[in-house]
Amino acid sequence: MSLNIKNPRVHELAREAARLTGKSQTSVIEEALVKLLADYGADPVEAERRRRIDAVNRIALRWRDLPEIEGEDRIRDVEDLYDPETGLPA
Repeated sequence: MSLNIKNPRVHELAREAARLTGKSQTSVIEEALVKLLADYGADPVEAERRRRIDAVNRIALRWRDLPEIEGEDRIRDVEDLYDPETGLPA
C-alpha cells in the first residue's frame, strides 16, 4: 500500500515530528492517527482485537459442528488437553 502526501505542510510536519522523536515519518503519522481515532472514540487496537476474537469464534463454531469420526479423541474441554492420571499435557 502506498500513501503519497502531496500537501507540503503535512509533509513538513511529518518530517519535523520524525526528527524530534527519532522515529520514522511513517511511525509518527501512525501514532498521530491512532491518537486522533481515540479522540473520536474509535480504538483501532480494540477493533483489531475484536476482529481476531470474532475470527477465532467463527472457526470454533465451524469445528464444533463438524461430524464426529468413530474412535476419534476430540478435544471438547480444556481438561481434554491434559492426561487425567498425571495432569501433564497430553
